[in-house]
Amino acid sequence: MRDTVIGTLAPLGIALGVALLALVVVEVVHRILLRAGRRSRFVTELANRSHRPVQWVVVLCSVYYAVRAYAGQTSWRHAFLHADQLIIIGAVAWLAAALLVVGEELALSRFRTDVPDNRTARRVHTQVVMSRRVTVAVVAVLAAAVMLMTIPEARLLGTSVLASAGFAGIIAGLAAQSVLRNVFAGLQLAFSDAVRLGDVVIVEDEWGRVQEITLTYVVVHVWDDRRLILPTSYFTDRPFQNWTRTESALLGAVMFDVDWWLPVPEMREELRRTLESTDLWDGRVSVLQVVEATGPAMQIRALVSASDAPKLWDLRCFVREHLVSWLRDAHPAALPRVRAEVTSAMPLHATLTGQTVTTDSDSRVFSHSADGRARAEAFTGPEP
Repeated sequence: MRDTVIGTLAPLGIALGVALLALVVVEVVHRILLRAGRRSRFVTELANRSHRPVQWVVVLCSVYYAVRAYAGQTSWRHAFLHADQLIIIGAVAWLAAALLVVGEELALSRFRTDVPDNRTARRVHTQVVMSRRVTVAVVAVLAAAVMLMTIPEARLLGTSVLASAGFAGIIAGLAAQSVLRNVFAGLQLAFSDAVRLGDVVIVEDEWGRVQEITLTYVVVHVWDDRRLILPTSYFTDRPFQNWTRTESALLGAVMFDVDWWLPVPEMREELRRTLESTDLWDGRVSVLQVVEATGPAMQIRALVSASDAPKLWDLRCFVREHLVSWLRDAHPAALPRVRAEVTSAMPLHATLTGQTVTTDSDSRVFSHSADGRARAEAFTGPEP
């Protein structure tokens, strides 16, 4: 009995000792990599991301081979080795996913998005993030299939997962058509360059910036700090505005309704002085035109430009406020007004400018003079 207990515990003790030794080796290598990678972001990221999964893989493999070598033909040997083998497969998949994340960080570090012209960087970020998510999902599916293949009763199922992807895809498509539709739409967005991380878009009449793109949904950060969650298929099925697809610089319009008395060249010069007084303007476009001249007022459009959408919004508000103040102070007669019937003989220009014009009361047909009153009394209206 004693020999049986010793024969059972001895392999476990050996496996435990091997596991502790493997942990010490992994920890030493980890610290060496951290010290050597002080000047290398890639080495530091690799050491930190892969430290935990490497511990599991090394320890589990050490225990596996120790038990296999020293356990002999004990009753628990086969079940223990099989369980250890399953965990090793999961740990290897974890390590592969960690290495994919390290590769993603290395690729993204070469493309900065905090620079004015970041269209290429945002496209690369979108594609790398989406590719990493797809590959991680593939690694997880492969790991599950390999686990199934280690079980004799489920080996046929595991082989089917690997060899019958088309049949499984048909079944999954029938069971979750909308999910797969969004997944394929997410892949299409990642590589079609229709929308990228950081793009300024108009969706559902909301202005916002694309914050996150996954395989199934897109998060739009709206200007008032709300988050608009949309399925990825929305961007492939419906029209939307992308303000930064080719570049971040934009044009914006400010509209004014003014009276016809406004001297347009003076307002054009004032627009130029206003733009030159602020750093929101990028110096590209300063145009003021009369775009409509019908009815009681004429419509003027001021076209301005800025380096990105937030600056353009602030610039439009700044121009609108400044030119409204200038119109009120410099040309009050040009403010929008509703014209009514003019009942006096005073010229319209004199009425607007406040000039006094004297008229001869006898020049009117029915005046308050003696002749005028006589004519009024004799007037009986037009003849039938």
